[in-house]
Amino acid sequence: MIRHLLKQSIRKHKDMILEEAGQINGFMKLLMKPRNTGAGWTKQEKAQLRKHLKRLSLYVPVLIIFLAPFGSLLIPVLAEILDRRKNRRTVP
Repeated sequence: MIRHLLKQSIRKHKDMILEEAGQINGFMKLLMKPRNTGAGWTKQEKAQLRKHLKRLSLYVPVLIIFLAPFGSLLIPVLAEILDRRKNRRTVP
């Protein structure tokens, strides 16, 4: 239920999120790392993602949920919604 509401809210603001995320150097590449390579984020990468999401949440308040305790567990949902590809890459 929460996942559905979150997806709906993010889709509503997707264009704004993508526009603002494009202003942050390397954010989209870092966000899509697990979807592109199959490897997870390191602790440093998670900290960097949280820093970027903090900045983005100033423009798109719905993203503040990712800064809440255990909000980092929802970051793959954000990557899934913002992914522009129709099919997920297959990792060799």
